[in-house]
Amino acid sequence: MGFSPSLAAYLAWARRGSQSDYKIESERPQGELVWGHATSTARADALCQLAERLRVHRPGIHLLLTATEDVTRLAFSRGPVILQPLPEDRFGPCEAFLSHWAPDICLWTGGDFRPTLLTCARRHRVPLHLIDADVTLLSGQRWHRLCDPNRSLIRHFSGIMARSEEAERQLRRIGVKEADIALGGLFQAGSVSLPCNEEDRAAVSASMRGRPIWMAAAVQPDELEIVLGAHRRVTRFAHRLLLVIAPARSGDVGAFRERIAAEGWRPTVWSEGQMPAETTQIVLADTPEEMGLWYRLASVTLMASSLVPGHGGRDPNEPAAHGSAILYGPNSGRYLEIYDRFAQAGAARRVHESETLASAVEDLIAPDRSAAMAHAAWDLASQGAEVTDRIMDLVQDTLDVLAAR
Repeated sequence: MGFSPSLAAYLAWARRGSQSDYKIESERPQGELVWGHATSTARADALCQLAERLRVHRPGIHLLLTATEDVTRLAFSRGPVILQPLPEDRFGPCEAFLSHWAPDICLWTGGDFRPTLLTCARRHRVPLHLIDADVTLLSGQRWHRLCDPNRSLIRHFSGIMARSEEAERQLRRIGVKEADIALGGLFQAGSVSLPCNEEDRAAVSASMRGRPIWMAAAVQPDELEIVLGAHRRVTRFAHRLLLVIAPARSGDVGAFRERIAAEGWRPTVWSEGQMPAETTQIVLADTPEEMGLWYRLASVTLMASSLVPGHGGRDPNEPAAHGSAILYGPNSGRYLEIYDRFAQAGAARRVHESETLASAVEDLIAPDRSAAMAHAAWDLASQGAEVTDRIMDLVQDTLDVLAAR
């Protein structure tokens, strides 16, 4: 393949002084390795979820995750995910990176290309796929500076999935054939249904006798007073309202119970086999594996670990998958981009302290209002799951072909 003049000039520059100073931070695991490059925190989340789902079908698979500098990486080191910084975009470091990791497939998200790295990957015969192609990244200054109308760099990709019709049009303008573009939609972490014991669900529902339920999930000790203050405000008019508190750490349940009882509330602790009674005001849900039960029962869920700084927030896709309206605080960390998208779709609402939390709960315990928000959240989260399904099929088909050679 011939290179455009400006791209060829860039690659010539990249060959100068290109001895490898690439630092190997860990060994390549045995088995299949998917290389995913994230150009946003939301895309990094989606790639991690993709890896976890792939591992159900291919137990030995790993994800090598690289990301742009503005993506917070520490939070993504989990399960089958290996975090690795990108090499400098010169031939020596790029060759060392690819020789060491030898990825079986590359999913490059968004745009914001590294010309030398992608050129070397093509020479290493790594199948390259551009996922979630984004018009804002495709039309950036680097793109226009490096590529003339031949657009040779984009042709390194054997498959392209655009996130929008606008991105699809931009790709056609830079020379990609319409037949080579798939319109995929947003690549984002989607909803995953959590398990639920239906007998427990029926028993709790029967014991509630129509009482409204709201939940505060992943509550930190320094958020407990905010949650209790909001519940106190709302129960002044909604006397039968039940609050479910899921501590961020189940080991905090003892301290939570003491503080709750000291303020005059009547709590029960789920792990002790206590079924909430008519007089129960607060349930301490201290079994993380049963969160699917409480998301299904609560019409409104506050995703805590977000009301005060330093806790990083929690994923809104969990309650979205189970029909609960979503509230969140201003300190949602790496999930902020996802929450912004939910809020714009009317699928989540931001709160700040006890007063705004109480106002939101008071508004959303009305069944029609919580149902409308919950439906919007489910719809948005389901879209992410559908795109992930398509990418899963792409990855598995590619790996199956490679394995058959």
